[in-house]
Amino acid sequence: MFNNGCHITYCTNIHPGESWEDTFASIKAAVPAVKSKVAKGTSFGIGLRLSDKASISLLEKDNLPEFKNWLKEHDCYVFTMNGFPFGEFHHQIVKDQVHHPDWTTPARFDYTSRLFDILAVLLPENIDGGISTSPLSYKYWEAVREDKDRIMHEATMHMVKIAEKLYRINQQTKQVLHLDIEPEPDGLLENTDEVIIWFNDWLMPLGTAYLKQQLDLSSQTAEACLKKHIRLCYDVCHFAIGYEKPEEVFRLLKTNGIQIGKIQISAALKVMLPGKLEERQWVDDALKPFVESTYLHQVVERDAEGQITHYPDLPQALHQLQTTKADEWRIHFHVPVFIQGYGKLASTQEDIVQVLDYIKNERVTNHLEVETYTWEVLPKGIQLDLVASIIREMDWVINIFSNR
Repeated sequence: MFNNGCHITYCTNIHPGESWEDTFASIKAAVPAVKSKVAKGTSFGIGLRLSDKASISLLEKDNLPEFKNWLKEHDCYVFTMNGFPFGEFHHQIVKDQVHHPDWTTPARFDYTSRLFDILAVLLPENIDGGISTSPLSYKYWEAVREDKDRIMHEATMHMVKIAEKLYRINQQTKQVLHLDIEPEPDGLLENTDEVIIWFNDWLMPLGTAYLKQQLDLSSQTAEACLKKHIRLCYDVCHFAIGYEKPEEVFRLLKTNGIQIGKIQISAALKVMLPGKLEERQWVDDALKPFVESTYLHQVVERDAEGQITHYPDLPQALHQLQTTKADEWRIHFHVPVFIQGYGKLASTQEDIVQVLDYIKNERVTNHLEVETYTWEVLPKGIQLDLVASIIREMDWVINIFSNR
């Protein structure tokens, strides 16, 4: 769906299904129903999530042509994909394994390369296409802590080779495809500063040298290739958790020549902590229902002086509730974007509004994707019918983006 100069969709990682058969069944069940409400009479873009297993089987037999025909019949198209979760993403413990295999491995490279083969077939003419991905690795794995430089080097080189592939595709077909790195809490690339350091100290020097040799490019052309094909996925929830202001992030990225491939529209939980410790019991009571075993829900707290402290998961933060001197917690739990508060708990919805207002005047990207993947693990009191919830999220985003 094209609105106000942007393609707007939702990410199908919301739907359980690791095989292509299950993924396609979910798409057929949900997408036409969503389209009929939010994109009636116009084409509807899909933010496609494929597991490694599904990506392999989609390329077998006549599955890909069949899917392409289905898209045409239902006036749908694929312009962005989610290549972050490699394997199982529902109904089992995911936690830090969402980063596994990381970008040091051939498996992650092969999976991502395969996704681009699929996207190149599905992408309509005159539209750029992107795939979001893990921020290299998980910061607190033992191998990363003990040998970070090696991890950075190996992961970066695999991404450079993806850029080489995308350059070759562009030369042959004129398609513009980009890999969109998604910083998130406790990822090896977690915030704007870490992205800029990696981009300037790792990607550009390693990538420029490699592409000059492999493609016989000038330094200038090699640098342009990297900037064109390696971009950032700005997940609003993730940057809000780090207390980063959208306008400042966009300014810093532009200054350093880093493009944004996609904005994922998502909201985190937040709570203002009472100053008196004896008044904090309600915080524990309100957050306990959000403790669940599937995903990591990192907590970032800030005190009156602006000091930031990180907790790897919600239970560890709750353990410190009666001792911390922080004023505010922000929690990596993707909550419905259309809800501003949950009793005394709030969300970072205002960051979404700021982002959407900003890009009306400064078009940092034309790919917008709503990503609330936690519906099935939300507390029962705020769980709603899935398709109805997707429609409500899309309507809320379209209304904010079109009318403010």
